[in-house]
Amino acid sequence: MAQNKAFVLFPVKKQSEARVVITGAGVVSALGIGWRANAEGFRTGRVAFGPVTLFDVSRQRAKTAAEVRLPESSSNGEDRASQLLMLATKEAWTQANWEPGNDLPLVLGTTSGGMSLGEAFYRQAITTPGKRRGQPTRVLHYQPQRQALELANAFGFSGPITIIANACASGANAVGHAFELVRSGQAQRVLTGGYDALSHLVFAGFDSLQALSTTQCRPFDAARDGLGLGEGAAMLCLESLAHAQQRGTTILGEIVGYGAASDPHHLTQPDPEGNAAYQAMSAACENARIRPEQIDYINAHGTGTSLNDSAEALAITRLLGNPPARVPVSSTKPSVGHLLGAAGAIEAVVSLMALREGWLPPTGTTRELDALCNFPVVRETTRAEPQCVLSNSFGFGGANAALVLRRYS
Repeated sequence: MAQNKAFVLFPVKKQSEARVVITGAGVVSALGIGWRANAEGFRTGRVAFGPVTLFDVSRQRAKTAAEVRLPESSSNGEDRASQLLMLATKEAWTQANWEPGNDLPLVLGTTSGGMSLGEAFYRQAITTPGKRRGQPTRVLHYQPQRQALELANAFGFSGPITIIANACASGANAVGHAFELVRSGQAQRVLTGGYDALSHLVFAGFDSLQALSTTQCRPFDAARDGLGLGEGAAMLCLESLAHAQQRGTTILGEIVGYGAASDPHHLTQPDPEGNAAYQAMSAACENARIRPEQIDYINAHGTGTSLNDSAEALAITRLLGNPPARVPVSSTKPSVGHLLGAAGAIEAVVSLMALREGWLPPTGTTRELDALCNFPVVRETTRAEPQCVLSNSFGFGGANAALVLRRYS
């Protein structure tokens, strides 16, 4: 039988290519709305899970999720996912002090998009088939491009729209694609990120796979029993360094590398050896022109499922050498849950927070480490001064992505 091989996106950095900096970052999660609330929550490892209130989970095994408390003023008739997206964009846009304009690319990662609208359409169609009120609107806004178009209209810009939906790597791949657009000179600035709202269909789907924890999400724990779902959004304003300097704006950090790889092993299970995960991380480091031992912290995908964590642990150990370099690793999913299409984008912002504020986010729920973890796992609030951070995102269908962020200097 032929051996499965990973297909790797391996962009090679050239000396003439632009440096890509972050001038705005907005984030919404169950920890709160905005940078400050989320930074404090991630720094201390606060767990933001609670009983599910958005839909009926009486028939599901799992009963908890990390729900966002949205302000009443954020609705304006928008679906939940759009509200999350708008709030995160507002913070990033304001921080970057961007002006409306033309030819501004928008790159979004999502998995569910307006799934709640589809659910509402279906429920009404089967319970009151003769009732048509609201159905055309649901059909129109269920389409993922509608949320992107509404976002562009709200902030007064236009330009090409790219929507990436390749499972849990969507957000990271969106940021990576935006990074490539700026670095290659195709755009001076790009608005990018990821978003997803909790939906009953997705929750029930993960539960039916028995992928959801019935206790607590515990990444890299020897007794881990599954992931926990959450919702949220994170948006980043990316610019070329020259463009940012010309504007005289504050630079929050820099993206220096991106790698992606496809794993053909199985639709929902990673290669047990973590080959594609390793290839994505290696490509990101090569793209950033750094050696793996120069990484100061790894924000792991770390879902808390048996298969993901063991494969990722093997991939990280392989990346860091034998014996592995003592690079600290943690997962932030015990705090806000697995945010699917938003996960990679929010974890990129968490990595940026660590670079700017001098701390490492802990995985506070993990008690007994899996024997495969040949690296230190951060389990309590830790002061540090990381200069270079690697952020991992791996998804169903074999989508694997890694980003390298660096403190700006």
